[in-house]
Amino acid sequence: MPTPYPPEFRRDVIAVARKGEQSIPQIARSFGISESCLHRWLRIAEREESGQSERTFPPGADLEAENRELRRRTARLEQENEILRRATAYFARDTLPK
Repeated sequence: MPTPYPPEFRRDVIAVARKGEQSIPQIARSFGISESCLHRWLRIAEREESGQSERTFPPGADLEAENRELRRRTARLEQENEILRRATAYFARDTLPK
């Protein structure tokens, strides 16, 4: 995982990029970050300033129904995992030397 940059550093880089005096590749090179990182920071800054959250849900999304379905699925997967764990223990007992 890359080391996070301090918020002050990000603000400075974004401010320089918004001035438009240099190209994005030049700014990224001069600050020692990748171009994709700078593009991402600019998108996030625009989103934050416009008041949009990072994740938006489609209109009419039934989140409660989705949560119920995900809980049901999680419970089933946990149950299957427990069955597999017990089966593994049962079969491992038969293969161990006595």
